[in-house]
Amino acid sequence: MPDAAVTLDFLREAFDKADTVTDLPPVHPGEILREEFMAPLGLTAGTVARAIHLPRSRIERIVRQEIGISTDTALRLARDFRTSHLFWLNLQTRFESDAAA
Repeated sequence: MPDAAVTLDFLREAFDKADTVTDLPPVHPGEILREEFMAPLGLTAGTVARAIHLPRSRIERIVRQEIGISTDTALRLARDFRTSHLFWLNLQTRFESDAAA
């Protein structure tokens, strides 16, 4: 059996190499809304906006990644898509954190 320290050192070196790490751009919650919820269900921004009682322009701007998702919008999306509001808020927080890094 190989020495654990040697194996651990080998793994650390492998993960430290720049070419083994791919930095992906931060994922905007609007992309998730558009690609994972609206597109598969064939929903338009207008349909979603009417369902959650928001202006169509707000949903359009979210899916175009021009604005983020507020707490109010997260609560409304959660209700209609049967998710947690924290799902949407965590997506937004993660996006902002990754974008700032």
